[in-house]
Amino acid sequence: MIATYVVAQENTGTFAGGFESNSQWYQDDEGLNFVAPQDQFRANNYLSLRYTYDKFTAGMQYEVYAPNPLLGYFPGFKGNDIATFFVNFQHKGLDITAGNFFDQFGSGLAFRSWEDRQLGVDNSIRGVRVKYDFTDYLNATAFTGNQRAGFELSEGTVTGVNTELNIGTALELETGIDLGASYVQRYQESTSADINFPATVGMYSARVDFNFSSFFVGGEYVYKEQDAYVNNRQVFVGNYQDGRAVLINTGYATKGLGINATVRAIENMTFFSDREQNGNTFLQQTINYVPGYTKQQDYAVTNIYVYAPQAAVVPGENKAGEIGGQIDLYYTADKGSFLGGKRGIKFELNYANWSGLDASFDVPNNRYTTSLLSRGEKYFEEYSIAVKKSFTDNFSAIFTGVRTEYNGLIIEGKDFFLKGNSFIVDAQYKLNDGRSVRIDLQHLDADADRGNWAATTLEYSFSPFLSVYATDLYNYEETNRHYFSLGGSYTRGRSRVALNYGRQRGGLICVGGICRFVPENTGLTLNLSTNF
Repeated sequence: MIATYVVAQENTGTFAGGFESNSQWYQDDEGLNFVAPQDQFRANNYLSLRYTYDKFTAGMQYEVYAPNPLLGYFPGFKGNDIATFFVNFQHKGLDITAGNFFDQFGSGLAFRSWEDRQLGVDNSIRGVRVKYDFTDYLNATAFTGNQRAGFELSEGTVTGVNTELNIGTALELETGIDLGASYVQRYQESTSADINFPATVGMYSARVDFNFSSFFVGGEYVYKEQDAYVNNRQVFVGNYQDGRAVLINTGYATKGLGINATVRAIENMTFFSDREQNGNTFLQQTINYVPGYTKQQDYAVTNIYVYAPQAAVVPGENKAGEIGGQIDLYYTADKGSFLGGKRGIKFELNYANWSGLDASFDVPNNRYTTSLLSRGEKYFEEYSIAVKKSFTDNFSAIFTGVRTEYNGLIIEGKDFFLKGNSFIVDAQYKLNDGRSVRIDLQHLDADADRGNWAATTLEYSFSPFLSVYATDLYNYEETNRHYFSLGGSYTRGRSRVALNYGRQRGGLICVGGICRFVPENTGLTLNLSTNF
């Protein structure tokens, strides 16, 4: 999302905006068996405008997909129109919005609307939202509206209420104690002859967070009312099941040491403003937020087999939900210590493990039975360690190792179970006048699917504003394919331009734990962004 730059004018309010354009010229590529679409040039363009005067703010976003959206994006993003707009009023503790808005209750398990242009997601609600701060420790929010679906709106209406109470502030305690409760409802008219068909489906959420000294712990429980089972946009009548989720976060932080852990179990937790969109590959009309809690890796070979959360019930695939979590440990050894040496050293360790719930399935009737805290088939497991070390004032390196186990049948519908080991060396050398050169060497040793991969990146920065790079990801065992890319970027003030030519590897792309599939393609890509 584009940050805005505001210019103030006395007595006339403030005006701000931003423009972003992501375009690609596709080319045929026999090596990938890719045939460019008839409209070889496509672009996703976003113009945002915002005006604030006194207690009022008004804004809009105009979008142009010319002539169609980039490959892999929701086909409903087609043509051009005002996609979102809003008017907001704020006075003391009152905050009212009419139009499109984003919000999140708790962790988002019950409700989150957000925009991510890289994933092609805009789940904003168009309606009315009211928030009121009764005191500095008690507030409540209520909203109702329809969710964005391309340039249209969802058939279902979404309504929600949320309240948050900070007991620590109210009682002037040294310990932070926060309580929260939410209710989110989707109403979509039923066309079923079954009088028991659930036209209204709600989610209830209760949560508590404790913060004291260097330690924190928090938990959330969510219950979903009975909903219809949907598979491939087919709604099944007479089979209505509820869902639930539990989430626990905890951590400890002190000088040089940080530990964070997350545990989550979910059953039947997909929630869409249009029930028929359940399981759609473009992440459209999702009401709640169910990310994959694994480490967000930085390198090409460690992003081939990434975990996508399994929130849906699919009896035919033996899926009823998931259980698992991850733990992160960060440790910095000071300069002069035994481990730190002359310049210190940083360690980052992560462990993630996810499995399906242990369930029994009645496939002909699309039914199942399970326990939320049960553990069944392994879906994903990963160990990783990164060591960051400066050797001189100008030279530093990162050494990374990752062990991955990946259930391809569950995660992407391909019949394999992979075990792989990745090793990466990433070195940077700083030159004079803001110049630097960076190179990484990567390798993945895998025993299934397409086998072994190698990758490398060479990047040269002429200054903090201008850089060029060349990268190649090579599957040298099964396909003998190179996924290469050449490009660079230039940033000046509030504007940035980036240009690259190369191949896009198909598969899962993940941002913040949310994933979608993208097709393989080849072409020239141009990205522009500016704020004013």
